[in-house]
Amino acid sequence: MIRVLLVHDTYLLRTALAFLLGREPDLDVTSASWQRAADLSRSLRPHVCVVDMDSPEAGGPRGLRELSGHGGEGHGGDGHGQAAGREGRAALLALASAGRPGPLRRAYEEKALGYLSKNASPDRLVEGIRHVAKGERYIDEALGFGFLEAAEIPLTRRELSVLSLAAEGASVGEIAHSLHLSNGTVRNYMAAITRKTGARNRVDAIRISRGAGWV
Repeated sequence: MIRVLLVHDTYLLRTALAFLLGREPDLDVTSASWQRAADLSRSLRPHVCVVDMDSPEAGGPRGLRELSGHGGEGHGGDGHGQAAGREGRAALLALASAGRPGPLRRAYEEKALGYLSKNASPDRLVEGIRHVAKGERYIDEALGFGFLEAAEIPLTRRELSVLSLAAEGASVGEIAHSLHLSNGTVRNYMAAITRKTGARNRVDAIRISRGAGWV
């Protein structure tokens, strides 16, 4: 039996999807919001975590990194990838949108094994779960162009950190204090961010970056 933790912030969608998945005889499915996901993962020790990458919580302190750290015993592999649950890690299957490369990039950086378009059918999701539970990669061809865009995110990690705080409404001084930088350095980062994103100003840079899912 494959233990699956389905993480989605929209209650109606996650319960409906969990019901459909739960009809499969080899899947034991539990669903949760991002807020509860890490604690549930710790107690359930799922083999596979199916995660909605479009939620801002996916990149937060209780996001992917903490979620994938609690896995069940492995299901074995066939030489094509790491078996689910090996070394205590649950396999990640990311649900993503092709037009938002930022979440795809975050999932890749956290070594997700599976990537599925949110427009895919439930049958494809079941197939993806079974593949990653065996340690096999599973990539939806519909996300191909999204992966190309994800590889070309123009901002560095530090710039993304600065921009994320700016998007939350933090002032230059607050960003500088939070990241242990000088005010001048933060202004230089914001100027670079504006230039790299092709934005007119800081507000426009935040709008562009949110649309792409970078922050």
